[in-house]
Amino acid sequence: MNIENKTVLITGANRGIGRALVEEALKRGAKRVYAGTRSPFQHSDKRVNPLTLDVTNAEHIQRAVSEIGTLDILINNAGIAMYDDLSKPDVIEQHLAVNMFGSLNVTRAFLPLLKRSKGAVVNNLSTSALAPLPIIPAYSISKAATLSMTLSLRALLAGQRVTVHAILTGPVDTDMTRSVDFPKASPESVAQRRSQGARTPVRSFRTGECCEGCVTSSRTINEKKSKRKERLVIK
Repeated sequence: MNIENKTVLITGANRGIGRALVEEALKRGAKRVYAGTRSPFQHSDKRVNPLTLDVTNAEHIQRAVSEIGTLDILINNAGIAMYDDLSKPDVIEQHLAVNMFGSLNVTRAFLPLLKRSKGAVVNNLSTSALAPLPIIPAYSISKAATLSMTLSLRALLAGQRVTVHAILTGPVDTDMTRSVDFPKASPESVAQRRSQGARTPVRSFRTGECCEGCVTSSRTINEKKSKRKERLVIK
């Protein structure tokens, strides 16, 4: 995807993958980068415009639309991931509210600008949408729902010259996963791959790579659980 001289909005831009996406967009010559965050955000590059944007807040979304006069690329990156066992429906609802409905509502609000520029929507997904991990099932459900939403938007907007992209990544070394011990990619490498890879309406890593990464992570987690149980039995 060509970002040079384009106006980009990135949600969840204050840390992790979002912050890396801001830096990658600047590196690739973006004309302006709107950084949507829930908390105050500062950047030394004058091309970066911070926006207070909670994707679950309708007033924040509408205010952002009024502040952005033109938009070429929307990157829905804001998301949450909490450990759970599906025993609390409110945790599932919270994941869906941010990860799926948040992305959908932001996209719908900015569609007039994207249609005008013949722009693109890039949704940050996860390989857990295809191969759920046992420690984050609510997150996996929300990402699977967002993948389905992304494919639906792709079909609906195909005739309106707005392309829709799904980027599926494996485990990434962010605040969400720092406490879990398994192989993870850096946010910077993910941001670079996304900028290079989003060239078709829906893009993911090769199926073998994606599933292998999830299976490996799941196997590592289950092995650690088994070892902990063994130690408890021995004691």
